[in-house]
Amino acid sequence: MPKFHTTNPYSCSYLPDRLACSEIATPEHLIDTKAYGKLVQAGFRRSGHYIYRPCCEHCQACQSVRVTVKTFTSKRAQRRAWKLHQNLVVTQHPLHYKPEHYALYQRYQSKRHLGGGMDNDCREQYHNFLLQSYVNSRLVEFHEADQLRMISIIDILPDGISSVYTFFDADIAHASFGTYNILWQIEQCRQLDLDYLYLGYWIKENKKMRYKTNFQPLEVLINGRWQLPGSGNIL
Repeated sequence: MPKFHTTNPYSCSYLPDRLACSEIATPEHLIDTKAYGKLVQAGFRRSGHYIYRPCCEHCQACQSVRVTVKTFTSKRAQRRAWKLHQNLVVTQHPLHYKPEHYALYQRYQSKRHLGGGMDNDCREQYHNFLLQSYVNSRLVEFHEADQLRMISIIDILPDGISSVYTFFDADIAHASFGTYNILWQIEQCRQLDLDYLYLGYWIKENKKMRYKTNFQPLEVLINGRWQLPGSGNIL
């Protein structure tokens, strides 16, 4: 059984001028896919081997969200993104390092998250963040002809897919790679007969997370129970 402890306060990476705390599940090497799946159902995420969920004393801005795959219906703009990228060749692999992947990651961070800290990640930081896992993880490549356009890291869980991280060629304007990627993950859930796509945390005040609400129905973990938000809830 996992053991849990709480971190000391640290600077929040999502909201400025706030402190955050996390609840950590240990020991990581004994948390297999089945155990991790239960933790994800309880609002945990992972960054490499680090398994955590927010437990901030005076803030509940981080809300765990998941798409209910079997009732998901795409919108017109999403269908356009899906059609636009039907020429992408998708291949799934175990987690592994390639200079080409790291170069794409660096370009993505400098274009989309300049000054956010991750734009200066060295190779070791990249490896620790994305290429370490004790669960059933996959690295998914998306190629257009011979060009690498996107990488997605996913975890295959007993009841769904957990979307760990995605980065893509951000130099191509209006490509909607991110939208296509979530649609691809939803389709993967369907092919594997899985019920949910876990999208991590949604924060109302964080503009970069607003895209998650475009994928409906979107369940939210509220007071330990997954539910569709009503008019009085967060979305």
